[in-house]
Amino acid sequence: MGSALTRAAQWTPGESGSRTLAPTPLNETLLSEILQFVEELRSAHPEAAESVFVEPLQWSTALQAEDLQAGYRVSESGVESEQQDGDGRALLLLSPPNVSVRTFSLLSELLYLSNDKLAEVRAGLQGQDQRRRCLYMCHKCIEYPPDRLAKKYLLYFSNHSTTSDSGLLLRKPGRGGFDIITSLLSIRSAPPDFEFANGCRAPPHRQLLGEMAYIEVEPYDAEPFSATYSQQGVFLNKGVKQYDADESDYERTSETFEDLTSLLKKQSGYFALNLHKEVEKCSGSKGNVSLFCLCSRSRGRSRLKDVLSESSPESEEEEELERRPDTNTDLPSEQLRLQKLIKYLREGDQTVTVLTMCSLMEFNLRQEAYQLAVRDLGGLEILLNILDTKEIRCIIGALKILRLVSLSPQIQRSMVKMRGVQSLVPLLDIQLPELQALAAETLANVAKFRKARRTVRHSGGIDKLVSPLPREEQDVEAARCGALALWSCSRSSRNKEAIRKAGGIPLLGRLLRSSHTNMLIPVIGTLQECASEESYRQAIRSEGMIKDLVKNLSRDNDELQMHSASAIFKCAEDEKTRELIYQYKGPQRLAQLLSKADNKPLLAAATGAIWKCSLSQKNVTKFQEHRVLESLVALMSEQPEEVLVNVVAALGEFAQIPANKAVIGQSGGIQRLVRLLTGRNQALLVNVTRTLGVCATDMKNMAIIDQLDGLRLVWSLLKNPSPEVQASAAWALCPIIENGKDVGESMRRLIGGFQLLIKLLKSTDSEVLASICAVIAKITEDKEENVALLTDYGVVPLLANLTCTTDDRLRRHLAEAIAYCCMWSQNRAAFGQAGAVAPLVRYVKSQNGAVHDTTVVALYQLSKDVDNCITLHANAVVQVRPCIRYSIVTHQQRHTGETLQLGTL
Repeated sequence: MGSALTRAAQWTPGESGSRTLAPTPLNETLLSEILQFVEELRSAHPEAAESVFVEPLQWSTALQAEDLQAGYRVSESGVESEQQDGDGRALLLLSPPNVSVRTFSLLSELLYLSNDKLAEVRAGLQGQDQRRRCLYMCHKCIEYPPDRLAKKYLLYFSNHSTTSDSGLLLRKPGRGGFDIITSLLSIRSAPPDFEFANGCRAPPHRQLLGEMAYIEVEPYDAEPFSATYSQQGVFLNKGVKQYDADESDYERTSETFEDLTSLLKKQSGYFALNLHKEVEKCSGSKGNVSLFCLCSRSRGRSRLKDVLSESSPESEEEEELERRPDTNTDLPSEQLRLQKLIKYLREGDQTVTVLTMCSLMEFNLRQEAYQLAVRDLGGLEILLNILDTKEIRCIIGALKILRLVSLSPQIQRSMVKMRGVQSLVPLLDIQLPELQALAAETLANVAKFRKARRTVRHSGGIDKLVSPLPREEQDVEAARCGALALWSCSRSSRNKEAIRKAGGIPLLGRLLRSSHTNMLIPVIGTLQECASEESYRQAIRSEGMIKDLVKNLSRDNDELQMHSASAIFKCAEDEKTRELIYQYKGPQRLAQLLSKADNKPLLAAATGAIWKCSLSQKNVTKFQEHRVLESLVALMSEQPEEVLVNVVAALGEFAQIPANKAVIGQSGGIQRLVRLLTGRNQALLVNVTRTLGVCATDMKNMAIIDQLDGLRLVWSLLKNPSPEVQASAAWALCPIIENGKDVGESMRRLIGGFQLLIKLLKSTDSEVLASICAVIAKITEDKEENVALLTDYGVVPLLANLTCTTDDRLRRHLAEAIAYCCMWSQNRAAFGQAGAVAPLVRYVKSQNGAVHDTTVVALYQLSKDVDNCITLHANAVVQVRPCIRYSIVTHQQRHTGETLQLGTL
């Protein structure tokens, strides 16, 4: 039954990758036959109908609990049958809308009670894994004596499945398809010679296991073999030569391939090489090419790509799917020569091997077509085996080839699978600079994905790569390749630690003073990767590398300048490093890089370094001398997002100086910032809102923001799913609300604006909560209408729930929000009833003076309620009264100029 469903039913894609039965006449016929089968089974073979399924059938049903009466028990979870299996599990369990059935008898009874039987059958078959469970049911019935009932019905469904279905897996191939196959190998159908009505040639008992047909293949360059078509794919068998073959002949002897093409390419190198040539002859006739596939498992892919693709997808994050190159390379004209050379490489002596590798170097091995051809013909495995010999000439020749073919991502993964890394690492110990350089460069190519980098570390490769670095004076190339390999390996955090423990930092610092540009690029690239770790930043500073990094900003090499600026971007997180950058005239050199606006990677690195350096006011002053601020504003148009993120962040630091806010506004910076609020890049939105909030403290800038409807745009970012964007937008709203005109009325016109604030008070991010509390404090300050609206939306209990926090920043703004919300009606009593008073007393013991300022105002407002006074006294507020008095006086001096009274304290 499971096989019949897969072969004959017509399926359409559904949600979440599932499939549903299409509303076609074929499916309606199939559903009717299944319904008839279930109903007849209960009456004609009651004992078989009571057989318990290996796994239950489960689906969503339209039946309700009241539809089941006699013979069922009602519980809180639903309705279950009194009949149980050997493990004490109910054979039927109904928990609307879900139902679970374990016998045909109960299944038939459910269908009898249903108003729409076919709908129930359809729902049952569309459930995930239902076809597999149908197969389990058939197995169970086969074991039941005496008449092999399930086999009988299996043949019934198989023979009644229509062969006109487009989803049928075995079809008559077109003439063009046979021309392609027979030009590359001999292929014929294995016995039996007749077909069942469903298109299958396998015996019924093998069809039950998903097998459909068998073929015999005679490649031109390998021994003949027999293969099996199945629902899972194509695989080799022991040799099915007759219809009544022994069961052992059907046994699988290879991995399962997605399609016949993949199996043939694996078994026959001649077929793999000539396939490209034959497919070109048939280009434009996709229907003929499709016969190579057993079935179309990925409808989104073209037929031609199905032919050319391998069937070994990788599971690691950084790995790409196997693909064949889309190239116009004239590979067929060279393939026989390449095939012969690989044969000589396999069978020749040392001299022949060296000469053969020299001939291989004549091919353009940087082209992916040739790289994959070397692998498919078995050349890659031979080259890796040569690395384990002691013949230096052969090893060097093999490394020269591997260095080129390993540029392909597919070859990199193949080398790791073949344990090529374990063969390369020991070569680093051989005291031959040329050999060390070749081995290190090959490792640099291979270590482009996580598994390869991990293998290098586990093989002891990090220590061996560090050792060639001190010999830069003797051999620049060996040291350069060693640094190149370390650069690739340093993308892993554990490898960074391994490099540090191996003593790589001082050695990299020594190489940083080299005069060779090709040496400096991988060295600085390694430092750039490692500078994300704080320990590395400290080591880079203590080893005196900052001076060299700044010096390299003036080198006449864009790539070197880019990596130097990127390293400074990461290192400038520390204040002491920024001081050194200022001392070595880094701001002047970075300002000069802004003139290279056409080089986007360099521009992104330079603006990033300017951003981090501008965290120190001394650097900002120096940047202003070179008119960097105006240049940054000009760069806010038509730049990639990686540049804009850095430019906007740098403007935010420049705007900390009041005079610069006016310059940004006069240069058109506010308009450009507001336009960026409609983007989707989260890092950019965080920086834009932060910079806009700083600029909003200037009244002229605020007028521009009001004119451009900036309040609404910033408020809309509170809906962004990123907590960082939500918090940054909320902080930006505070100065906009404080300095804008008629902001209170504008906020009330925002549809769903206040409800959004209430929703965000349920966030689990403390930064979001603190910023939202700050916004609430701003919109409720002297604005009773806003307090009333927020109270109606339930702001009081939500604020009270947050009072147990230990985060001082949240405490400060939470207390301020509570203080202003107390201005309305019965909110003081409501806060007391919600348990907000007692936790607030503990805020006064904080070491943060800003927390004291807002807390005492909140306590003052709460103390106007008698019940709150009792709570305050019970929580020993009198013992902290001197601190409260001092804070109240301080608050009044800072804000109102009037002394707040202690109320009833």
